[in-house]
Amino acid sequence: MHMRPAIKGTLSRLVPTSEGDLDLLAGWFADPDFVEHWGRVPVSREEVAAKYVGRRRPQVESFLVLAQEVPVGYAQYWCAGAVEGGLDMVLVSWARGRGWGPDAAHALVSHVCGTLRWERVTVDPAATNVRAVRAWEKAGFRRVSSDGESLLLEYRPTGDADFPVPPQALG
Repeated sequence: MHMRPAIKGTLSRLVPTSEGDLDLLAGWFADPDFVEHWGRVPVSREEVAAKYVGRRRPQVESFLVLAQEVPVGYAQYWCAGAVEGGLDMVLVSWARGRGWGPDAAHALVSHVCGTLRWERVTVDPAATNVRAVRAWEKAGFRRVSSDGESLLLEYRPTGDADFPVPPQALG
């Protein structure tokens, strides 16, 4: 059971992870295809438990990405200060290319900028992960730097009209 509110997108919903999600997440993070652009090395069950089931709250908020109520990926946001931070997301291979990534990214940005009032949000996808770069750009991110393998993209809201968050969007 997830105690924190869900974040709703148009096509996706993000629900906070819990200890009950450990088996699912451990299976995903052990799959080389899943971690291809997430460190490239399968992650141990112990590391998944320590990092991805909510144990790092409130500095890092972890979510399952759901599409049609089916878990299709993992996302997180982490605070780098009072008004900024970063996002990370990875979808299972069969869920990629269906619009769920950009939708979940937009929902996360709506939450952190609209609800948490962040003024700067960053992501750092692998430069070779063209699909992820495109998804982040569809969510409003712009490239600000590159260091070979990684890109730095950022989103800065320009005003309250960017991401109005209606009450029904959370919960």
